[in-house]
Amino acid sequence: MKLSFLGAAGTVKGSKTLLETGKTKVLIDCGLFQGLKALRLLNRETLSVDVTTIDAVILTHAHLDHVGYIPLLVKNGYKGPIYSTAPTCALAEIILLDSGKIQEEEARLANKGGYSKHDPAEPLYTIADAEEAMKQIIAVADETWITPAEGIKFCYHKNGHILGSCWIELVAEEKTIVFSGDLGRKHPILLAPPVPLCDADVLVMESTYGDRDHTTAPSDAELANIVSQALLKKGNLIIPTFAVERAQEIMLILNQLKKKNMIPPSVPIYLDSPMGRNATDVYMKYPAWHSLSKEECQLICDETVRIGDMSETFALIEEKHSKIIIAGSGMLTGGRALEYLKAYVEDEQTTVLFVGFQAEGTRGRAMLRGAERIKIHGKYYNVNATIREITSFSGHADRSELVGWVKSAATIPHKIILNHGEPKSAEALRIRLEEELNATVSIPLLGAEITA
Repeated sequence: MKLSFLGAAGTVKGSKTLLETGKTKVLIDCGLFQGLKALRLLNRETLSVDVTTIDAVILTHAHLDHVGYIPLLVKNGYKGPIYSTAPTCALAEIILLDSGKIQEEEARLANKGGYSKHDPAEPLYTIADAEEAMKQIIAVADETWITPAEGIKFCYHKNGHILGSCWIELVAEEKTIVFSGDLGRKHPILLAPPVPLCDADVLVMESTYGDRDHTTAPSDAELANIVSQALLKKGNLIIPTFAVERAQEIMLILNQLKKKNMIPPSVPIYLDSPMGRNATDVYMKYPAWHSLSKEECQLICDETVRIGDMSETFALIEEKHSKIIIAGSGMLTGGRALEYLKAYVEDEQTTVLFVGFQAEGTRGRAMLRGAERIKIHGKYYNVNATIREITSFSGHADRSELVGWVKSAATIPHKIILNHGEPKSAEALRIRLEEELNATVSIPLLGAEITA
């Protein structure tokens, strides 16, 4: 058997790992590259594997960097099944349709503004492509063995990252290979913690935060402090968020802070993310997959004003009162948050709060590093807003939690392969695992092949 790393090697985006046995080929995750332009361009390159020879695709969760390439895979000839949990299936539909819409809109804006090097600019894929791809996704239960192809079986186990997310226990040729997916926190806000690791011959594990531990400051107190400081300036607080998990956590905690009078009950909270709005509805549909009560779900829905179409976005921008705006995308790579940045980022009264990982090459990473200007839709804007960050909201396990999860197995895996991490993070985690657990650890480059 061999593993080929077609994405998320040396970066945190574009997750695609191909498992080949003598009889079958199975692709674990099928995500888009994001961030640096050199990475984004990889989305338009032909995969190194003939997609018609792949027997099955198995998804760990619904984030774009794990599912966003599916419409292209299908468009390019893949005809087989795509396995996921039921919540992942529901969320993937929301995310892929939104991605197709954004691809179409960005191509339209590029052609209208004349800032694309291509004439005409073409979307990576369309809404219709996303709709077609969804026909091949099959929802299966967790803790149930599935046979996706000859000589291979797999089982999903919850991993605490987002609704529906799981790590994969896969057995082929008498070997057990585990794919962690994006591993969640030891004590997630909305979910159950990750299921302990089984005994495995090979572990393919993410390393997003392999070089650091998250802050231990209480998220609610930290958030209340930032909200208070933003309101003292009589400005707006913009919170770019990932539509799944992070948006729901932020809405819940903000509304709880209102009830505790830790922030002014009168401050309006807006969710301007079609994906976030729809993802919140999915929480109501799958109560067994999260820890929220009905009352908490209702609190999220009832106490947050949901913005509909773009006309409402522009109308909200014109309103002069202070407000909290939760909008996608989480790394400012697209979405409605960019419209608020264009309107407010040059205003010193504005505060922008980041609550999730910011990949290299994204506007979010640039702003956290102190960028004085950012480019949006072909135009530069001065960054005069106050930039803040809270890491305790992260949905990714930190260094200690990653190591702790490996330790939860009865025996340490014979071989650990680190992916889904920038080089510095992956290398730091490799050293920690080797020194603390005496593990055999490797870090593949993009396109690398490793014998399983």
